[in-house]
Amino acid sequence: MEEILEISGLDMMQGILDGIYPPAPISKLLNYNVHAVEKGKVVFRGKPNLASRNPMGTLHGGWYGTILDSAMACAVMTTLPKGKIQTTLEFKVNIIRPIPADVEVDAIGTVEHAGRSTGVAVGRIVDVASGKLYASASTTCIIMTPKLK
Repeated sequence: MEEILEISGLDMMQGILDGIYPPAPISKLLNYNVHAVEKGKVVFRGKPNLASRNPMGTLHGGWYGTILDSAMACAVMTTLPKGKIQTTLEFKVNIIRPIPADVEVDAIGTVEHAGRSTGVAVGRIVDVASGKLYASASTTCIIMTPKLK
């Protein structure tokens, strides 16, 4: 944690993209990774695996929520100066259509507001090949200054 607090959120996210810092373990489990980073915007690319399917064979709604939460919260992270962190307070996902098997998607998070205590972002999941929209979302994140012991 101390090392992360010594760099900006943008530098941290760029470091994950560049392989300097490890990605969140859940991204490996759910088969997605950081694909692009800029201030106020982060893209995660992924392909849902068989383990992410529900008993009916369709993609579990939690996969949509997790990749969108990652994209939106990390987009907020890119706006933070060193010494600050964020976490999700709430998010809402609108699943528009199911993601078919073997389709690669981008989850794009974009910041709408980054203040002293909260950040607001929106997200969408789109087909990499066609641009078809699969889900949209919004989030509010709390921005904090952690106290190290």
